[in-house]
Amino acid sequence: MLDKNAKIYVAGHQGLVGSAIWKNLQEKGYTNLVGKTHKELDLLDGVAVRRFFDEEQPEYVFLAAAFVGGIMANNIYRADFIYKNLQIQQNVIGESFRHEVKKLLFLGSTCIYPRDTEQPMKEDALLTSPLEYTNEPYAIAKIAGLKMCESFNLQYSTNYIAVMPTNLYGPNDNFDLERSHVLPAMIRKIHLAHHLKQGDWDAVRHDMNLRPVEGINGDSSKEDILNILQKYGISEEEVKLWGTGTPLREFLW
Repeated sequence: MLDKNAKIYVAGHQGLVGSAIWKNLQEKGYTNLVGKTHKELDLLDGVAVRRFFDEEQPEYVFLAAAFVGGIMANNIYRADFIYKNLQIQQNVIGESFRHEVKKLLFLGSTCIYPRDTEQPMKEDALLTSPLEYTNEPYAIAKIAGLKMCESFNLQYSTNYIAVMPTNLYGPNDNFDLERSHVLPAMIRKIHLAHHLKQGDWDAVRHDMNLRPVEGINGDSSKEDILNILQKYGISEEEVKLWGTGTPLREFLW
């Protein structure tokens, strides 16, 4: 059991997983939590990360920070997904080792497993056959992080744990229609289509101001908003999900 006053660094504390970890720790009575926004600490900057660890001296680290996105984003920004995630992991895990943190938790994803692996997946299926090509760069980065944790444990007897959760969604998720995962994109599409059907333009404009789509926001004309939403399969009549060829008309109405 961690001491309630132990200094705990949650990397990515405002993201989907990081914010849930932060909230859970607070509810359990942990009072010495440290979190930095991207503007406050760029985890791609090795010098800045080293300075942060030197100043804060965390005892425990939750590495929930990552460059993440859905299938479309993974396939378009392939270089970003492998480069940024490798850099984040290298910097945070490396400084955790240099500062002798007592325990580190590294978050990955089940996409590290082969595309055609037998179901239910088993841990020993890792690296036995090809990955899904669309998210291969992200998966390779996460496999590298997992193996980094494993290797430090084997060579230096550290206590680094690698956890690979399945698809997640919830508060503080990414609802960008181009870069989000499938579930949050579906939820937002249904939300917007519902308000269009109800004629609630205040709600539609509020949503578009929170998350503009290709530069179209809540201050844009109705015509521009309708056109961009139509491009993403959203209208007052139906919601289209790419890949199925079938609108969710029966499900929605």
